[in-house]
Amino acid sequence: MSWLLFLDESGHDHKTMPYEVRGGVALHAGKLWPFVRDVQKLELDAFGAELAQYGHELKGSKLLDRKRFKFASQEPPMESEERRKHCRAFLTKGLEKKSPSRSEFTAYGQACLEIARGIFQALAEREAVLFAVAVPRATVKPETYQAAEYLRKDDVFLFERYFYFLEQSKNQEHGLLVMDEVEKTADRRFVRRLQRSFSRTDTGRFRSRWIVPSPFFVASDMASPVQAADLCIYCVNWGFRIPSMGMDAEVRPEIEKEFRPWLDRLQFRGKGHRGGMIFNSFGVAFVPDPYNAGGAN
Repeated sequence: MSWLLFLDESGHDHKTMPYEVRGGVALHAGKLWPFVRDVQKLELDAFGAELAQYGHELKGSKLLDRKRFKFASQEPPMESEERRKHCRAFLTKGLEKKSPSRSEFTAYGQACLEIARGIFQALAEREAVLFAVAVPRATVKPETYQAAEYLRKDDVFLFERYFYFLEQSKNQEHGLLVMDEVEKTADRRFVRRLQRSFSRTDTGRFRSRWIVPSPFFVASDMASPVQAADLCIYCVNWGFRIPSMGMDAEVRPEIEKEFRPWLDRLQFRGKGHRGGMIFNSFGVAFVPDPYNAGGAN
């Protein structure tokens, strides 16, 4: 058996998110199918339907958009069956290009928050582990060979924390990488950088003892663990801060209040080692400059 790290990215378009974040959740292979079944049940319980039938996907930016919180608070919490009925009407009207009613907007907003909470609960119950590394949104890639052909520091630190986790896990099982497919040319470039790092550096070769640096790419709308990863790193982007390292951008209080405790609970905590030193290591980190020397916290 093995662990699978489901990865996604947030804010790399430099538009609305405070940071660039890459990360996701690790699930043990033995708990993967139970987790998928959890999410399927949560979806039906929350919305009364499968969102894919209506062209929707479970994404953090959709579930936890500011408008969803506004819609959800328009009316008191609905009974489950009433919420599902109004949600189906909301989704159907979306296909028909009709305007939903106030109650239908409310139901959909409440369902979005309900399933987000449920996904975090399911991740905790299936003993998932969170890994994510953020860099400033204003990061600009220099025009150098190293920047083009080698992993950025945030990626290095991300896989470092995953390695520490695998190394310290009870059964010391291998770790696989499962990534949201973006665009084939970009995905190939990333794989080339990843495999160069793991094959041409001493540290990379050492870490390939546990990490298999040959990722699988999947369509996120077909893989609920990748959707869960997307939700987690969206919440990291808007609700997790490390002020001591300069990670102090704007937060959304509603996300920080409700989902930061889940992020703290899920993130990896263990020991790291570098240059003969042993230190505390955490699954969520911040890298002020991913192209120059320096560490992460």
